[in-house]
Amino acid sequence: MEQTLDGEGAANASSQAANPASMASTPSQAATPATPASLATPASESSTSPQAADPASMVSAPSQAAGAQRPVRVLVADDQDLVRSGFRMILSSYDGIEVVGEARDGDQAVQLAERLRPDVVLMDIRMPRVNGIDATRAIRSNAALADVQVLILTTFDLDEYVYDALSAGAGGFLLKDAEPDEIASAVRVVAAGEALIEPSITRRLIETFVAARPGVPAGAAARGIDQLTDREREILTLVARGLNNDQIGERLFISPATVKTHLARIMAKLDAHDRAQLVVRAYESGLVKPGVA
Repeated sequence: MEQTLDGEGAANASSQAANPASMASTPSQAATPATPASLATPASESSTSPQAADPASMVSAPSQAAGAQRPVRVLVADDQDLVRSGFRMILSSYDGIEVVGEARDGDQAVQLAERLRPDVVLMDIRMPRVNGIDATRAIRSNAALADVQVLILTTFDLDEYVYDALSAGAGGFLLKDAEPDEIASAVRVVAAGEALIEPSITRRLIETFVAARPGVPAGAAARGIDQLTDREREILTLVARGLNNDQIGERLFISPATVKTHLARIMAKLDAHDRAQLVVRAYESGLVKPGVA
C-alpha cells in the first residue's frame, strides 16, 4: 500500500507553492517510493527496491484496514514526472485519499483504470501516444468503468481542450497550480459523482468555445433533445444558464428533489454522464444560444 506522509511531511506539503510540480523537488518530503511492479503485478507483491522508471508500475493495493472507511482511490495521469510526483505527495498527505497508480500517457491511464478501478483519474490533457481527451472518452464509454470519474488537469481555466474533455465525459477540471486543499476537495467532489465546475463557470467555458468553433452537425448535436418533454427542456435550459437545483426549483415552483429526478431522466435521454455534459449538449444542440440570456 502506498504510504502517506508523516505529520511533518503533510504540513510541509500543504505549505508549499501552489504548483504541485514544484513540491516534488524535495525528496525528504515525499512518501516512501513505490516498489517496482510490472503492469500485471500489484505493488503489494513486488520487492522493496528503487522506484521503477515506468510510472504505470507505481500502483498500490486497496486499504485492508478492518472496519476502516474505504479511501478515495486516485490514479494520476500526466506525462511530466515532477507533476505526477507532486500530486502524489499532496494527495497522500490527506486522510481518506490514496494514490493507487501513475500513468505517463492516456494509453497507460486507460489500462490502469481497467485494472485498478480507481474512484478518480486525475487526467492531463496534453500527453503523448493517447491524449487525455481520448483517454477520458475511452474510460467514460466503458460500461465496466461506470464508477470511475475523470478530473481534468489543465494549466488555464479556459484551455480550449477542456471543452472537448467535458464533452467526452469528464466530471470537471482542476488547475495544476491549485492549492493543496483545493486539490483534495476536488478529488472528493468528483469521487462523489458531482460535477466539479460551478454552473456559471461551465457556462462561460461552453459559450467561449461554442461561439469560437465551427458548428457541430445538427443531427448529432440534437440527438435526444427531441425526446425531452417541455418541462425537461425548460430545466435543461436553466441548467445551461448556470442555475443550481435550488434556483431551478424556485423558478419553476417545484422541489429540488423533483428537479433532481428530472435531471436524471434528461441525462438518460441525452446519454450524458453529469451536469457538465448536459450544458455541452444544450449549447451544441442549439437549445441554448451563446450570449443569449
